[in-house]
Amino acid sequence: MTKRLNELLDDVRAIEIIGNTNAEVTALVYDSRTVESGSCFFAVRGTASDGHNYIDAAIERGAVAVVCQELPEHHAEGVVYIVVEDSNITMAAMAAAFYNHPSRELRLVGVTGTNGKTTTATLLYDMFMAMGYSAGLISTVVYRIGSRSVSSTHTTPDAIRLNAMMREMVDAGCDYCFMEVSSHAAAQHRIDALHFTGALFTNLTHDHLDYHGTYKEYIRAKRSFFDALDRDAWAVTNIDDRNGEVMVQNCHAKVRRLSLRSIADYRTKIIEMHTDGMLLNINGEELWVKFTGRFNAYNLTTVYAAATLLGIDKMEVLTTLSTLMPVSGRFETITAGDGTMAIVDYAHTPDALENVIATIEEVRTDERGLIVVVGCGGDRDRTKRPEMAAIAVRHATTTIFTSDNPRTENPEAILDDMIAGVGDKRNYLRISDRREAIRTATMLAKRGDIILIAGKGHEDYQIIGSTKHHFDDREEVREALLLTHNN
Repeated sequence: MTKRLNELLDDVRAIEIIGNTNAEVTALVYDSRTVESGSCFFAVRGTASDGHNYIDAAIERGAVAVVCQELPEHHAEGVVYIVVEDSNITMAAMAAAFYNHPSRELRLVGVTGTNGKTTTATLLYDMFMAMGYSAGLISTVVYRIGSRSVSSTHTTPDAIRLNAMMREMVDAGCDYCFMEVSSHAAAQHRIDALHFTGALFTNLTHDHLDYHGTYKEYIRAKRSFFDALDRDAWAVTNIDDRNGEVMVQNCHAKVRRLSLRSIADYRTKIIEMHTDGMLLNINGEELWVKFTGRFNAYNLTTVYAAATLLGIDKMEVLTTLSTLMPVSGRFETITAGDGTMAIVDYAHTPDALENVIATIEEVRTDERGLIVVVGCGGDRDRTKRPEMAAIAVRHATTTIFTSDNPRTENPEAILDDMIAGVGDKRNYLRISDRREAIRTATMLAKRGDIILIAGKGHEDYQIIGSTKHHFDDREEVREALLLTHNN
């Protein structure tokens, strides 16, 4: 794809432009190592590095244009320099223009919140594909273009890749796109210049304070997504969450509300809950679903709301909901021959861990013990570590604290931070090796007990130092259960 540079600048507020904007641009790039002849390079100031330091390298590789917030002292001949206030905002606008605004040709629905984003977006994708529509998915687990899968690198990718994928979706015949919208993506303007048909808010709890600094800034980042919606869009918010109304207080879109507790546009009641599913009543209609847990009742209500707002008949939505399967690594159950059950879940925040354990407690009988294996990621928000530990020891028969993705932190130091939250409780072990922790849990479990392995869910790797090693909680617990509980 090739565009004239001046075609990409219609929605850009430039402070200064030096050079001939009639130049041809063949690619948009923000990593100087991937620049090729004809590229437009964006000098982005990030948390780890400043793209302005790589302008010369980009030009040497063939960049014909540079978008920057500060002009370099030396101007290369034949290169166009575009000075802007924020390179991220400009990159989003130019990416949308470069790929001919693909979001305008899709019915794009964004899902934001601390927990439930992946499940909600994935179930919407699964539902619409099952009903015969062609759809795209942008999620933590995987990106999908129709039935084709693409490896996921970020919850919400950068603006260039977002628009490129959406153009692929349009070209492949997709009518819908369902995507997770992370707080990082909103704060870094990755979703600027996208046209959203609808927006969904799941909940807001403690997370990502290592990046946002304060809970107030985290809320502001999430709310900015709703603030930017057009008047012809719609928004659905969970009013059972204390920030549900906060999200939409400045929203120009048509606002709809959902609740499990009070009167709302979309009201759900849990009639029965079992380990293999729930009987729900959604807006007066009963259905059995293959999901369990109050948090999944919220997710399914959100899916129902979005699908009906997209114009799908409510009975078709309910019928399809009853056929959908849980998302990989989200309350995924593995049962041994003797009835001992392992549950693998992505719960990596205090609220998510509390919700998963609460769900288990609703279906667990007194004679069934609960063993929780949990860790916290390294180089991430440290304040949630003691909170998660306190939740685990408060509910579990036995807790095993272990490594999640320690990254560059000492795993034992992470465990020290966690154990600071247990107080005088002594119903825990600390085993930093995650494989050994999972095996120990299965050995400690008595016939029929429940083992919760929290934190990594669908992930099939563990990051130690700066290296990714293959590691899958599901593989590990299946193997361990086979050795200890297959009678």
